[in-house]
Order: sequence, then structure tokens, then C-alpha cells
Amino acid sequence: MFNPPNVMLESPLHAFKLPERAAAPAPQNRVVMSELPHMGYIVLRGKPDDDAFMARVAGVLGQTLPTQPMTALSTPAGAVLWVSPDEWLLVCKRSERQALLLALTSALQDVFAQVVDNSGGLTALRVAGPDHMLLLRQLGPYDFESLAVGRCASTVASKTGFTVVRTDEAGVVLVFRRSFADYTWRLLERTAQPYRLCITTPAQCADPMFTPLFEIV
Repeated sequence: MFNPPNVMLESPLHAFKLPERAAAPAPQNRVVMSELPHMGYIVLRGKPDDDAFMARVAGVLGQTLPTQPMTALSTPAGAVLWVSPDEWLLVCKRSERQALLLALTSALQDVFAQVVDNSGGLTALRVAGPDHMLLLRQLGPYDFESLAVGRCASTVASKTGFTVVRTDEAGVVLVFRRSFADYTWRLLERTAQPYRLCITTPAQCADPMFTPLFEIV
């Protein structure tokens, strides 16, 4: 849904007052988390063996869509996550979402494809720190250690699910449904307490793929 100008967006985690609780990480903080709200999320569907689809999307994104399963790729337009053989998720700056939607829709208007804005349905968190892998092990059954930099995977944790993106060696980004944001945050915060959790700002918990897409709105 298009957001009119000058309308303040509310974080799905606003009730937890995370900006007010933000602090600089210290050596004793073994897990560090930061919210990345209000980014744009565009679902792309098409056939990877359709040369017209792949070429026209590449013309808008500035790079070809990844076809290798579980790939997370940085492009000039934003981060692209491989979801399935015929589906990708483009995470972009909120301010560029509408232009990208129009450009993709226009480029693919006579191609068998689908472009859907899911910006109102998803949100993200950066999880980092020396013990972030220990935290992930406690959350779900996935073999997180096997996830290399530049890879992503969808998994479950208790009663929720998320896509975990390994953006660098220092941490990951979790992408999940806004409707489960409250539950997901409570689960993460509770599980991270033994690791001396530090809640911080995106700039102090930066990663190379998603932090450049975050804007204060």
C-alpha cells in the first residue's frame, strides 16, 4: 500500500520502545540486536529460464536475479533473496519502493510474471555479537553454522518463522512477518538474556547488505 508523504510510520515493535533503550555495545554484551523497520519488500515471481523475464528484471535491478538456491545478493536496487525456483524477495529503501514497483511492473507488463508489494507485511532485525550463533541454536532446529555469507534460509522458531540471512561473519538479519513481530521479539529478547543482550541502533550494529537500505521515516 502506498504511504502518503509526511505520514509517520509506526514500527511493529514500537511498544517495546527500542530507540529509547538503545545503547552502545560493550565487551560484555555477547549478543547485540537492532531493529530495521520500514524497509520496502517486493515479491518477484517469474520463470528463471524465461530470458525476457530475467533480462528485464536485471535492467531494473542492475544485476541478474540469483538462480542458485538460498542465495542472498546485493544489487544496486537492494538485497535480493532467493525464495524458491520461481520467487525472489527484493528488500529496498522505503523511499525507492514505489519507483521500483512501477519500473518492474512496466518492464514486465507483457511477460509471464508477478510483482507484489509486501512492505506492509514484513520487517527485519539485525542479530550480531560474539555469541549470536549460540542464540540461533537455541531458537530453532536449522543448522545455522552451515549458512555461509551470502546465503539465506527459511526456518521456524517455536511458534513463529523467519528467513535468516547471513550477511557477514559478525551476524545475521532475520526477516519475518509484522503480524508476528511482538511474539518474535519477546522470544528473542528472552532467549538472549544469558548473553547480556544489548539493544542498539542500526548504525552500531551494521551489516553490509541491509543497513544501507535502512532509512529513518
